[in-house]
Amino acid sequence: MDLGRFYDLAAAKNAAEEVKARTHAYKAAYVRAYHSLKAARQVELDAVTSVAKSFDAGRLDHRVKGIIARELRARGDQKGKTTRRFLGSVTHKGYIWRFDSVDVLCPKVYEFADTWELAGGALARLHAAAAEKGWDTIVCPSPEDLTRIEHLLIPGLGLAFVTSCPGMDYGKKPYRRVRLDAMTETEGKSRLRFQTRMTALLREEAVDALKDAKRNHDALEAVYNPYVDFDGVRAQAALEAGRLLSYLK
Repeated sequence: MDLGRFYDLAAAKNAAEEVKARTHAYKAAYVRAYHSLKAARQVELDAVTSVAKSFDAGRLDHRVKGIIARELRARGDQKGKTTRRFLGSVTHKGYIWRFDSVDVLCPKVYEFADTWELAGGALARLHAAAAEKGWDTIVCPSPEDLTRIEHLLIPGLGLAFVTSCPGMDYGKKPYRRVRLDAMTETEGKSRLRFQTRMTALLREEAVDALKDAKRNHDALEAVYNPYVDFDGVRAQAALEAGRLLSYLK
């Protein structure tokens, strides 16, 4: 499909230099954002590894067993299907988390107060138990570690388990709160405070870079949009949609 016919290329060439400059600027801003996020994550992981050494995993295991016995004793009539969805991530507006989605689907919420990423294993166990019992689940992984579950929703039971930490605060009164921070005996608190501040500063740099990327991308669109026949694009899209849907009849 030739979409180039919807561009007024002759007129657009007059703005070619600005298009190139804006394109280079927004791509460079994304590179800065990725570098800052990677550096922040490296500092954060060092702190997480340090705290994990003193974590009382047995204490959490006892709590999880109780939750499974209490909340997941009933067998569902679903397929135990797992849907993976992000509940939020970093944007040019900072970190945004859509806990309103949780409240719509699940009126009963367990909150894991977890500054140091200690809840992942517990959430994995809860997910496995729900699937085994025949409940469909929505797993929300960490945007920076796709192997770690941050939130788990079981809409068929109206039940959710969310992680809450600085920068990702559930912000409402949960049905139950499990305080994982109280299950650690952290040493080197001054070092942890420094690492926490450094992580926050690096993430602020990333957000500033994302703002710069959006600003340049918006400016880029303002330059080339007048030379695009959007009505023609929409008409072509409608034709193609009709053609594809005709195959389903």
